[in-house]
Amino acid sequence: MCGIAGTMTADGTPPSPEILAALVKALRHRGPDGHGQYVKDDTGLIQTRLAIIDLVTGDQPLFDADGAALVANGEIYNYIELRAAMPEVAFRTQSDCEVPLHLYRQRGAEFARTLRGMYAIAIHDPVAGRLLLARDPFGIKPIYYAETPQGFVFASEPKAILATGLLERKLVAAARDELMQLHYVTREATAYQGIRRVLPGETLVIARGRIVERRRISALPSSGIVARNDDDAIAELDRVLEDSVRVHQRSDVPYGMFLSGGIDSSAILAMMARCNDKPVKAFTAGFSGTKVADERLHARKVAAAFGAEHIEVEFGESDFWSLLPAIAAVLDDPTTDYATLPTFKLAAAARQAGLKVILSGEGGDELFAGYGRYRRLMRPWWLGGRQVHAHGTFDGLGVLREPSSAWRRGLEEAEATAQQSGWTRLQKAQAADCRNWLPNDLLIKLDRCLMAQGVEGRTPFLDPEMARFAFALPDGLKIRDGMGKWILRQWLQRHAPVAEPFAKKRGFTVPVAEWIARRGDAVGTLVARQECVREFCHADCVADLFKSSQEKRAGFAAWSLLFYALWHKHHIEQTPIMPDVFVYLSM
Repeated sequence: MCGIAGTMTADGTPPSPEILAALVKALRHRGPDGHGQYVKDDTGLIQTRLAIIDLVTGDQPLFDADGAALVANGEIYNYIELRAAMPEVAFRTQSDCEVPLHLYRQRGAEFARTLRGMYAIAIHDPVAGRLLLARDPFGIKPIYYAETPQGFVFASEPKAILATGLLERKLVAAARDELMQLHYVTREATAYQGIRRVLPGETLVIARGRIVERRRISALPSSGIVARNDDDAIAELDRVLEDSVRVHQRSDVPYGMFLSGGIDSSAILAMMARCNDKPVKAFTAGFSGTKVADERLHARKVAAAFGAEHIEVEFGESDFWSLLPAIAAVLDDPTTDYATLPTFKLAAAARQAGLKVILSGEGGDELFAGYGRYRRLMRPWWLGGRQVHAHGTFDGLGVLREPSSAWRRGLEEAEATAQQSGWTRLQKAQAADCRNWLPNDLLIKLDRCLMAQGVEGRTPFLDPEMARFAFALPDGLKIRDGMGKWILRQWLQRHAPVAEPFAKKRGFTVPVAEWIARRGDAVGTLVARQECVREFCHADCVADLFKSSQEKRAGFAAWSLLFYALWHKHHIEQTPIMPDVFVYLSM
């Protein structure tokens, strides 16, 4: 895990040392254990390193015999398989990041197609005069780029690109509208004018500072349903999950996991306990004195059943008002997902406990159909079935100056792409979420919150072998008797009944509405005064919204505006962070 960045000039001149230095400085938090730099002809690459595997020999850049250079962020998990399949390749070291270089020599721009892992990779081939960027198919590892008059620049985070001074800090209004209505930004776009994402599974080829070729790998199998009976499916799930957890645990430094008490993380803990001789460190967040469900009691039982070392982390109202500006600063590619709050503090607790790697259950809902919206989608309209994401957060609240349905365009594009397949209706909804919601909300949350603490997040459910199995399951093995993740629940019932997989549980939430409601008048007045909010909202309606934030819809809308005001103040206005929401908004 690390930060990577680089630049290729448009006129063939050497890259600016000042720009490379700015990139290193901006990404230091992603790699506090050192950095490497490469300059050749018109191209410069940098890497900031978080040492996890190959602690002595894993420095980057890496080079091949023909002069190509590589910097990478992530882990490649199929080194052994590739070595067996490529006996003619003389591997010089045990570094997995050398594998893409060997594959590049064999397969050119198709080098990423057989990789198993999470990665953002940059390869410069000075003989061919080209730079290649590749991102893993699920988009676990981020990579952003901009084409400027001076040339091409890329980095693991948008803030690093902005730090070069090559672009102005300009907000894209359409992206802001998506963020407000959908709580993340879809497709290639980011909230910054001129900065775009390398899409999940995409490989870009750049020459003379401009993109000249694009290729893309799908995270999901193109084939339809694979028929299985219940027992065979459970047995195969056991095999695939064990294999994925084992490779995702591969590390030369201590690791642990986040345990929410839900289905996904309980399954990860159960399998980690099987695969480890020592107790697993499991971290759980909770919210005392609020109306939302506190998962710590249930997680405590699950952890005890597997002999885990359980670390409980309180996220309270004081944390909300003091940490929120820093959390907004971390999320340079913004998402108003309130799960960022406990994730940020859990990451800090993991780092304080001496860990550099955390396994997480992200992706279980998407692959095994856990969301309620999937169940609603499967119902006929007369029983409540409806379109996924049919309404935005602010619809009908009277807050927006110019309400528009344009925020759905990214969703509609993903839905239209899924329609071209032979998938079932459920699979199409899952595929649309894997295209937008997963990489642009959940995985951004995980990446930024953990990397802010110098911790690597790993997601065993988001593995090619797991995707081939889970996505192709019959709908009835995903949703049955009104329950999602049915086959995963059955596996847990056999291997971890203490998790109570078929018990009715309240969905995970964070009491942001409660906390905002208690100080609604004061914080609502401050948010309504922000020019960035007044640009697209009626100020008086904003203040009224915060006064009624104890209501569910109003509370989430108020939270979204509060987060946006803080995010804009730091990332667009460049106001230095203060550890107090009220002081910060008053500046």
